[in-house]
Amino acid sequence: MSLLPAGKRLAFAARGERLCLGVWRAGRWIVCPYGAVLDGTTARDQCARCAQLDRSRSVAADTMADDPRPYGVYLAYFGPGLLKVGITAAERGPARLVEQGAVAYAWLGRGPLMAARRAEALLGSALAVPDRFTKAAKRAARGALPPVAERAAELAQLHHTARELAGWPETLEPVEFACADHSELFGLDRIPGEVAELGGMTAAAEVVGEVLTGVGADVYLRLAGEEDGVGERGGAGDGERAGAGGSDGGGGVVAVMDARLLSGWVLGAAAGRVTTVPVRAVGRGAGEREREGARGQEGLF
Repeated sequence: MSLLPAGKRLAFAARGERLCLGVWRAGRWIVCPYGAVLDGTTARDQCARCAQLDRSRSVAADTMADDPRPYGVYLAYFGPGLLKVGITAAERGPARLVEQGAVAYAWLGRGPLMAARRAEALLGSALAVPDRFTKAAKRAARGALPPVAERAAELAQLHHTARELAGWPETLEPVEFACADHSELFGLDRIPGEVAELGGMTAAAEVVGEVLTGVGADVYLRLAGEEDGVGERGGAGDGERAGAGGSDGGGGVVAVMDARLLSGWVLGAAAGRVTTVPVRAVGRGAGEREREGARGQEGLF
């Protein structure tokens, strides 16, 4: 996020093909030996074979049970009814919460990896607390967040209920409740109620706009429009225009871009002054359905 401060102008284009990033080992990327070309519409930045190799030594895939580092168990808040449980290496601090775009969070416990895993599973089985939410649900929730005090109260309720559960791992040290909120860090007040969505990149596709803010991997942009002396147009062949979608009245369409879709592309300066990536209006249906499903669990919290 520090590389994309609010007000920064972006004007870039995708060059060549989107290639697999390879495998992350010893703190660096090892080039994909297959030179695999990736689909520009998916957030996955590895080919299937490199991803499989990565998962052969991964905490997320439960193939790294011998990791000696201490782990923290956290509760993350993304919106009303959207609370999840997760774990992260204690040495990373809140970095994982920032990456996920958590609006607020609280630590629940700290200890060995397998104890943290058991606590995570306990909340899932006893309280039906999920370990993930879709991108659509997170984005929809950001447009209608309650005050900070209400977010903290919802987290506190779940924290208290979780600590009262039978079967808490003995080697996991409980952490007293303390809510951390990312409103200011993410600049959530700069996100309008109606936001369009940028599609995936294709060769020679361009993005031109001004950064409003960033939340996790999502970057909110005000796209260049007629008031800048240029028109807006959609991606080739999709029949959609960049003008379809929300605007906050400040001139120009506001759209959200998943920065993970840029991984694997070589980016160069844009040749034009308009966004040629497809821009589509976002219906709240999928996100709202997931939120309603999560709210149905609140009695358990």
